[in-house]
Amino acid sequence: MEKELKLMKGNEAIAEAAIRAGVDGYFGYPITPQSEIIEYLMEANPEKTTGMVVLQAESEVAAINMVYGGAACGKKVMTSSSSPGISLKQEGITYIAGAELPCLIVNVVRGGPGLGTIQPAQSDYFQAVKGGGHGDYHLIVLAPSSVQEMADFVELAFDLAFKYRNPAMILSDGAIGQMMEKVELKPAKKRNEVLPEWATTGKPETRKRNIITSLDLDPEAQERFNLKLVAKYREIQEKEVRFEEFDTKDAEYIFVAYGTSARICQKAVQLARKEGIKVGLLRPITLFPFPKKRLNELASQVKGMLAVELSAGQMVEDVMLSANGKTRVEHYGRMGGMIFTPEEVVENLKKFIKGE
Repeated sequence: MEKELKLMKGNEAIAEAAIRAGVDGYFGYPITPQSEIIEYLMEANPEKTTGMVVLQAESEVAAINMVYGGAACGKKVMTSSSSPGISLKQEGITYIAGAELPCLIVNVVRGGPGLGTIQPAQSDYFQAVKGGGHGDYHLIVLAPSSVQEMADFVELAFDLAFKYRNPAMILSDGAIGQMMEKVELKPAKKRNEVLPEWATTGKPETRKRNIITSLDLDPEAQERFNLKLVAKYREIQEKEVRFEEFDTKDAEYIFVAYGTSARICQKAVQLARKEGIKVGLLRPITLFPFPKKRLNELASQVKGMLAVELSAGQMVEDVMLSANGKTRVEHYGRMGGMIFTPEEVVENLKKFIKGE
C-alpha cells in the first residue's frame, strides 16, 4: 500500500491505520458509536488478508482478556468500545497495567451515566486519565480532534505503549468517530516479527522462563513494584507531553479544550477576537501526561482560563491544579449528547469575563 488520500469516518480511519501499522490482533465487541471499527476490520479481513487476527468476542470482558493474552505474547494488539463497554473492561485494563503490557484501547465516548445516549460526550475523562480500575496506575491517553489524528494516533499509541510497557488509550468521542474528513494514510509497515525479550513466546529453552502477572502477595515487593510504576509515570510526564496552542502569545484569556470541544473553540477564538476579546486556546493532545507546566506558565500571563468540555466538568480539575491559584479557572460545558456552538462558547466567555 502506498500513501494515499481518502475520505473516511474517524472510526474507519482508526481501523485502516491499524491494518497499515501492522497490528497483530483486534479483539472487540460492537457498541454504538464505535461499531464501524470492528465492522471495517471484519470486512477488510475476510480470509485474514491483512495478516491480523480480528475476532468479535462474546463480551467486552472476554475481549479485554484476549488483549491481555496477546499483549503477553509481545504482539501488537488492540480493542475498541464506547463508554459502558470500556467500563466492563476496567478489571482487565488494570490487570494489563499491573502486568506492564503494551496495548491500544480505543474509547469513542458517548453520553452517560449508565446506558445514557449514543450521542457524543467527553464524560469519560476521569475514567481515562485517573485510572478507571482499581490500584495505582495510569494509561497513556491521546485525544484526537480530527479524523487525521484518529489515524495518526494509532501508530503513536503503539510506539508509546511499547516504549514504556504500558497500555495506551485513544480517547475520542462519537462526533469524531462518525464524522467524515480527508485523511492521508501512511504506507503499510512490515509486520514486526522480532518479539520483545519479556514476551511469553513458549521457548524457555533459549532463555530463562518469562512470567507475566500482576499478582504479588509480598507487601514489600508490591510496594517496590508500585514505586517502579510511579517512576515510569514520572518519566512519561517529563518526556511525552503533547499539546497545541492557538493565539496564546497576546491572550488575556485562555480556552482549554480537547477533541471535539477544541475544534469548536478554535472557531470561538476567531469570533471572540473579531469582537476585540484577546483569547487563545490550549489543546491538550496527551491527557495523561497532562500539559501542567505549560498551563502553569500561561496562568501567570492571563486573567482567566475557561475549561470547555462536553461534560459536567472533569478536565477543569486538572486545569485548576495546573494553574495553582495563579488565575481564575472555571468550566463551561454541555452534557447528554448536546454539543455547544462557537457562539455559545463566546457568550459564556463574556459571562466569565464579567464574573457572572
